[in-house]
Amino acid sequence: MIGLISATAAGAAARDRLAAAWPGRTRVYEGPVGEAARAAFAECEQLVCFLATGAVVRLLAPLLGDKAADPGVVCVDEGGRFAVALLGGHGGGANELARAVGESLGAEPVVTTATDSVGLPGLDTLGLPFEGSVATVSRALLDGEPVALEAEVPWPLPPLPTSPQGAYTVRLTDRAVVPGEREVLLRPPSLVVGVGASKGAPVEEVLGLVEGALREAGLSPKSVAELATVHAKAEEPGIVAAAERLGVPLVTYSAEELAGVEVPNPSQAPLAALGTPSVAEAAALLRGGELLVPKRKSAMATCAVVRRAGRGRLAVVGLGPGARDLLTPRAAAELRRASVLVGLDQYVDQIRDLLRPGTRVLESGLGAEEERARTAVAEARKGHAVALIGSGDAGVYAMASPALAEASDDIDVVGVPGVTAALAAGAVLGAPLGHDHVSISLSDLHTPWEVIERRVRAAAEADIVVTFYNPRSRGRDWQLPKALAILAGHREPMTPVGVVRNASRPDESSRVTTLAELDPATVDMMTVVTVGNTATRTVAGRMVTPRGYRWQEGAR
Repeated sequence: MIGLISATAAGAAARDRLAAAWPGRTRVYEGPVGEAARAAFAECEQLVCFLATGAVVRLLAPLLGDKAADPGVVCVDEGGRFAVALLGGHGGGANELARAVGESLGAEPVVTTATDSVGLPGLDTLGLPFEGSVATVSRALLDGEPVALEAEVPWPLPPLPTSPQGAYTVRLTDRAVVPGEREVLLRPPSLVVGVGASKGAPVEEVLGLVEGALREAGLSPKSVAELATVHAKAEEPGIVAAAERLGVPLVTYSAEELAGVEVPNPSQAPLAALGTPSVAEAAALLRGGELLVPKRKSAMATCAVVRRAGRGRLAVVGLGPGARDLLTPRAAAELRRASVLVGLDQYVDQIRDLLRPGTRVLESGLGAEEERARTAVAEARKGHAVALIGSGDAGVYAMASPALAEASDDIDVVGVPGVTAALAAGAVLGAPLGHDHVSISLSDLHTPWEVIERRVRAAAEADIVVTFYNPRSRGRDWQLPKALAILAGHREPMTPVGVVRNASRPDESSRVTTLAELDPATVDMMTVVTVGNTATRTVAGRMVTPRGYRWQEGAR
């Protein structure tokens, strides 16, 4: 819950706007600001104070306890120009809150934590348990000192400007080791503990067996991702309580699923009682991994421990048509998250300033789409967090298709939508896509012309608005006239046609002409051509395709 506090009419107006934008997430505190601040500080995870920073400092200073427990606090000035992360930038989430408040209210977010201000992810904000000298190693990263990354377990981390060797170390490990003076340990959730238990097994016995197995194997409990067992034990009190005390979820599988897992230590007892020769080992191994601790037994419980390799992450990101303000916030977040960026060199140049220090960039020239897709998938399979970029929407004549054709279920894939060239051009032209429409690429590099021509003819016969991608190049100058001739066989010569070049970019140009008057020689590969249907009209110089309603002259 986010507490909202204000003292003036202007502050209250901004407060109410934020409350309306975030229903269910916020609580407005009325009354004297001192009382409101104390109540909100005690009751909420985060605070947004529409007050001067000095006033908030004086109000909250006596309440401060520990940065790991104090709420994150953001201050918004009287003019609503800035959203300042004042307290708990990392631990309290104030940095992200300041960005969210800024986006909602149109204010500029101000973050003051050193790592965030220079684009570095905080070592304590990676979503992983950590130990060691976070401040010391973070300062070394900020100062450009060589910091080594030792990844004993592959895991998709965000970019860090690390070196092969260094006096400081970030170690990604699930082993029970003690950090050195210049070292930070990051604990990936790489361990799965399979458990079985007789009815009524006490939690102390189950938990003691699990902790003993981890301790003897030299493994850290902080890297346990989940406890796993059979469906029949889903409500066994000792197992449920053990998961709760470890702070991990309890996942269960059917006996049939477990029976299909080959294990080194099958047993007749669970086979007779539950229908599977193994519970602990099979539950831990079900989704693959390395068996680190074979089945161990106590009087009433069994356990086994498996290490799963970190799944790489591939984000296929659409950058939009080119303008920075048409790059979605989700796309920008994925660019900051990726430790490896793969893309066409000219697209990389568009967003290079958004990348965090330490991002490894793999760029290539035109015509290497399939190679880039293979490279991105291969990097994700190594356990990296990868962003594969393309213009427009990644799924429209872009990189999602070749990438997903290469990717199997051994990596996580995330699609990030973007504004397509057709949509950007349509917005410039007016509303040409107000009814059914289709996009057709006229490039026969990957598709035979016979197939393209058949699709153009089908769109012409169906009276669908058509947007042509890749309409004309120096070596391909006859396809557009041919496609227009096909459409002209089904549409009037005065059918509106929109031509937009470099949509949303500084040198954008556009015009609305007709099917009879369009000169294909004025079109190139940077142009999108939209041909209206029989209902499309030109109104005040703009293309308008009605939404299926009867068109009336003068209708708005």
